[in-house]
Formats: sequence, structure tokens, C-alpha cells
Amino acid sequence: MAACAACRLLLFPLHAPKLPPAPPSFRRQRGAWAGATHCAAEASRAWGGIVEDDLSELLQILPRDLRDNLQNEPRKDQLLEVILDLGRRPEARFLGDSGGQYLRESEISLQELEEAQRAVGEFGGDNRAGIEGTLHRISAIRSRKGMVVGLTCRVGRAVTGHVDMVRDLLNYKESILFLGRPGVGKTTVMREIARVLADEFQKRVVIVDTSNEIGGDGDIPHSAIGGARRMQVPEPSMQHRVMIEAVENHMPEVVIVDEIGTEAEAQACRSIAERGVMLIGTAHGERLANIIKNPTLCDLIGGVETVTLGDDEARARRSQKSILERKAPPTFPFLIEMRERHYWVTHRTERSVDMLLNGKKPLVEVRKRDNTFQVVIERWATYDGDGL
Repeated sequence: MAACAACRLLLFPLHAPKLPPAPPSFRRQRGAWAGATHCAAEASRAWGGIVEDDLSELLQILPRDLRDNLQNEPRKDQLLEVILDLGRRPEARFLGDSGGQYLRESEISLQELEEAQRAVGEFGGDNRAGIEGTLHRISAIRSRKGMVVGLTCRVGRAVTGHVDMVRDLLNYKESILFLGRPGVGKTTVMREIARVLADEFQKRVVIVDTSNEIGGDGDIPHSAIGGARRMQVPEPSMQHRVMIEAVENHMPEVVIVDEIGTEAEAQACRSIAERGVMLIGTAHGERLANIIKNPTLCDLIGGVETVTLGDDEARARRSQKSILERKAPPTFPFLIEMRERHYWVTHRTERSVDMLLNGKKPLVEVRKRDNTFQVVIERWATYDGDGL
């Protein structure tokens, strides 16, 4: 029993820090999120919160018959993306469906693709574009000659309520890394965390927005990020430089960055964390084990090195002479695996990494929503992620 209690103490502190005090009455209060007044008509059960999607703006770039079909689609509130590929039937994909739904029998013509491309405008170096004033993302597929032969029109939604899953962790003022497959809602969570930290916690928040996915397209950021400031990135390869520039020039208390994917970005995260700035980020991978095995990103969780033990030490540990150990404190003290939109697994990164490297299953918190969309936290659950 004593050993079990010790494990719990090492995983999460027993008492969460107190909530930040209410701001004095003379302090300027930032405006309420605009989506609260012109959001979707209802709180969709599929999303579990109030939704603002500006869907009509996205539908305007589609051919007229597709636009009409989707306007009359009963599940349009759950629309995830529309696929327009040259010479193929247009396809709509919906949240929770493994496949897609064809929108008509005839194929997409080159003229229709060109008209959609003109409506979108210029694509960036990462073949992504947006619609000004919205959170939608349009991604292009090009031929070897550079011609656009396919478009992925992804719906961007501002959703309130997701932050309830991690509000208690924000009180610790420690960095949090989110993992999850594409489409699970990582960027949506980043957006709402930015708003809550800026407006409710009164923090100086800067978003490093590489593809304008968090703050939307255009020079004026979307109201869904509240009072957070947004720095746009000219080219994806410059994201790590803009991250450092944000800290050196604008004195943020929190930096938010989406899709950490290179060694330079991982090193920039460590540099920012060592300056005492809170980081909220996402990375490629579904499980903590994926990051441990990834030589490019493993520095985010402290890095891994091979250590050779002496004979006596190896016998005492009952292990091989060459073992893996974490070589530094993690950049992100908390790591969250977003298994589903409403099912998250929370790690105390340092302890979980050490136990996984030793071939053990760490204790974690499982955060999920019940049938009424209330957050339920199951503490001290045994981790069922992939082993090493």
C-alpha cells in the first residue's frame, strides 16, 4: 500500500494549485469571443460544445451543385472535409465515418478545379491556403508539372468546451504537449486554450501560426483566439525562428505552436522552456512511445541515450548491461494522448518515460466525457499504450 501511494505522489501532486484570482474591477476586460453571438444554431452533440464553423464561406468555393447538396445534407454540422480530385467523383467525409460519401455521379473537371482555385487564391509553400476571416484550410495536390489536380477542403471550427478536459492542468503553469492522429481535434484544442489563457487567465499569449490554422487566414486573427496575439510564419521551414523571435521580441508568458515536426523546432521548444515560458504544442504521433522512438522529436520528452552499466549494477537491476535512459528533463512536463475527441490519456512525462524505458507500465489519468458530456477523470489507470 505504501509503495502504491508513493507512485501516486510521483505521478500527480495531490492538490492542484488554486485558480487564479478574479481580476480587479478596474482591469480592462477583453471582449467576449464573438462566436458566442454568431455561432451555429445549436450545440452539436458530435462536438460537445458551441460551434462556429462559417460553413457557408467554405461552400462558396465549391461547384454550385455540390454546394446545394451539402446545404441540404442533414449531417452538415459533422462535415469534416470535401475532396475534389481531377477525373474523380467529389467526396464528402464526415466526423466519425471511416469512409466518404460521393456527392454526385459525374467527375470533377479541370474547369471546376480552376474555378475553385481562383476562389481560394494563392497557395503557400506548404500547398495550403485559407479563406480570409475563417478557420477553413484548403490543401492542394499538384502534378509533376506543378498543376493543381486535387483539393482537400477541410472545415475549420471554433468549438467551446474542449478546454474543460485540461482546465485543471493549466493551473500548474507547466508546458503541455498534445499527440493524436490527424483529424482528432488537436488544433481546435490549441485554439480554445489560447483564448482561455489570454482572456480568463489574463496571460500574455503568442501563437506561432505556421499555416494560419489556429488564427485563421488573413491579417486579422479570428475572434476564436480571444485576446491572444498571432505571429504568422512566411515559410514552414522558418517556424523555429519565429518561435524564438516571439520570445525575444514580445515577452510572452505562453507560446502556442502547432505541429512540431523538426529537430530545429524541438530545440527551439527547449530553449523557450528554459526561459520560463509556458509552451502548449502538438506533435506528430499517436502515443508517447512514438515520440520516444522518434530521434527527431524525442528531445521533447527529455531525449533517450544508451547507458552501459557495470557488472554489479546490472546484476542489482537484473537487467542487461546496455540500457536506455532519459538524458534530460522533458521540455513538456505533461503529455496528452488524444485517442478520440472525448477520450484523452494524460502522462506526467518524466515518470512515464522512465517507466516505459524500464519495460514497465506507468500510471496515467484517463480523461473522457460521459453521456451528458461532463468530464470524468479516472486517476491512476494502468497505461495500455504501445510498449517499447
